[in-house]
Amino acid sequence: MNANELVDRLSDNTLRLCDCRFSLVNEHAGRESYQANHIPGATYVDLGRDLAGPITTASGRHPLPAAARWLQTLGKLGITRYSQVVAYDEGSGAMAARLWWMLKWSGVNSVALLNGGMAEWERRALPTERGNNRYPAADFVGKVCSGMQAEAKVILENIDRRKLLVIDAREPARFRGDTEPLDIKAGHIPHAVNRPFLENLSRGLFKPKATLAEEFGKLLGGLDATRVIHSCGSGVTACHNLFAMDYCGLAGSRLYPGSWSEWITDSKRPVATGDGVVAKSARGVKTKAASGR
Repeated sequence: MNANELVDRLSDNTLRLCDCRFSLVNEHAGRESYQANHIPGATYVDLGRDLAGPITTASGRHPLPAAARWLQTLGKLGITRYSQVVAYDEGSGAMAARLWWMLKWSGVNSVALLNGGMAEWERRALPTERGNNRYPAADFVGKVCSGMQAEAKVILENIDRRKLLVIDAREPARFRGDTEPLDIKAGHIPHAVNRPFLENLSRGLFKPKATLAEEFGKLLGGLDATRVIHSCGSGVTACHNLFAMDYCGLAGSRLYPGSWSEWITDSKRPVATGDGVVAKSARGVKTKAASGR
């Protein structure tokens, strides 16, 4: 959804506008930015408190919350299965895409990202407000769809069979294992390919659907979208690639919620370094990895 379309819908009683700004280096920065300046009516959704559960020795850095807890959170946010939700963050859509995926996971069908986020909204000098806002609480009735996610076991079984394709959304240096600022090991899941999530954008906005379809089509090399699993550092920016595929008509791929930070908690899981240039799809098509995050 673009900014002009959202302006026309701000008075819609079914609209639930969610500000997802968050900084990995300062967990309070997102909420502080929201309180200082946000789109009128928006409520704040916190990556650490709302979109993730407790970290354990076997989890990644942003594990999914327990399903029952997440459905309760949706009720507190005033979201029902029939709400029209629009999510935004500072601009890239990385945090907003995590909410988008989790809402789809919960059976909420009308979910959009604000293209360009708060940066685009402010660039257009559209109205803002300060303080806090919460929508009236609601009873969320539903359940999560486990088929939208893939666990480490599925990926591990695939390493030799090569029937699935793992797409990693991190920047190239982290994918290759040159550096690792956040996790205890560097590298990537063997046979994964690199599609930095920022490659989905051009000048801060999502690329046209046809462009994204062409770029992901080359990456998949003929593989059906349902056989793609998205990964990143902790299951957040992977949702950006998943959204981009869905947006351009390549629906049905899955998320590995634990991603790299969970993968490396088990020393028995193999680790690869370097470019990982060639991955072989289930149809025997060779696919070159894209450079980027």
